[in-house]
Formats: sequence, structure tokens, C-alpha cells
Amino acid sequence: MKELSLNILDIAENSVKAGAALVQILLTQRQDTLTITIADNGCGMTPEVLRSVTDPFYTTRTTRKVGLGLPLLKLAAEQTGGSVRLTSRPAGEDPENHGTEVTALFHTNHIDCPPMGDVSATLMTLIQGHPETDFLYRHERPGKPVELDTRRLREVLGSDVPLNSFEVLQWIEEYLREQYQTDQTNQENREETET
Repeated sequence: MKELSLNILDIAENSVKAGAALVQILLTQRQDTLTITIADNGCGMTPEVLRSVTDPFYTTRTTRKVGLGLPLLKLAAEQTGGSVRLTSRPAGEDPENHGTEVTALFHTNHIDCPPMGDVSATLMTLIQGHPETDFLYRHERPGKPVELDTRRLREVLGSDVPLNSFEVLQWIEEYLREQYQTDQTNQENREETET
């Protein structure tokens, strides 16, 4: 995949298909690293499946014979000198505390580090396609973090307004873009002050 936002979309879609009620998408940007964590409370995976999911010729899908999401993420991270770590607890073994967590570390100063892409569009696609699922998005980076929690939106909107209604999606898009734009403007102002 050419952009990390597409990897995020693919992994988060897997979380939804695993029955997750909550999918957390956490990005932590430090000086020369980016850590992407996608955690869910879905059905989880057995140790056997967990060992196989980074093999491109393993998939649980019936529509195609290969599963490229995790193998491509792993390849992209390793090409920068980073890594991918997977942990999972199946619901059958732990009915209260089950789910899967994927953590990918990228060295952003490496020439092979893919661009981030449009994470706002990725979140919009996830919320529009899965309005019944909650998403927590947090991007920790220099300056102000960017955050969206659909559980808070549900508290404000009530049960009568679905998250995938046009007006709500439009507000979410503007909210995310405004947070990213504000931080970019503040960074540019700091750079001008320093020169």
C-alpha cells in the first residue's frame, strides 16, 4: 500500500469484521519514529491463527485466497528498520478481556517510510461504513494532539441521530481537518518566530 492511512483502514476493517464494538486507532509521533496501534475488543485470535496472519497466503476471507493487510504493514515497517507486534486474546479464553492489538513502528527518517496519507478520509470511511461501531482516534504529535471519540458524539447526539448521517459526517470531517490545520498553522508561526 502506498500510504499508511490505507494500512490503517485495512486493519481497522478487520477489527470490525471480528465483531469489535470499539476500535482504537492510536498514532504516536516522536522525533524520528511513528508508532501506529490499532486495538479492538473483537473476538480475538487463537495462538495458531496469530502465528499465521502475517503470511500473505493465509486469510479467513472466502472472497480471495490471500490476505495482504498485515503482511504489507509488516513489510512497510520493516523496510524502515521498524517492526510489527501482534497480540490477541480469543473471546473463548477470556470473555471479559478479549481482542487484538497491532502495533507497527516506523522510522520516519528512512527513505522507504511511506507517507501518512489522508487519515481523516480513512476515519470518515470507517464511520460511514460502520456507524454502529465506536472509534477512538488519537494522533499524539508535537504540538496539540488530534482526537476523535465517537462515544462522545453519541452522548451529545443521542440515539436518534446516526453517526453516518450526512450532517454528522460533514461535521466530523471539518472537525478533524480543523485540528490538523490549526496545528500546522501553529507550527508555521513558531518557525517564522524562530527565524
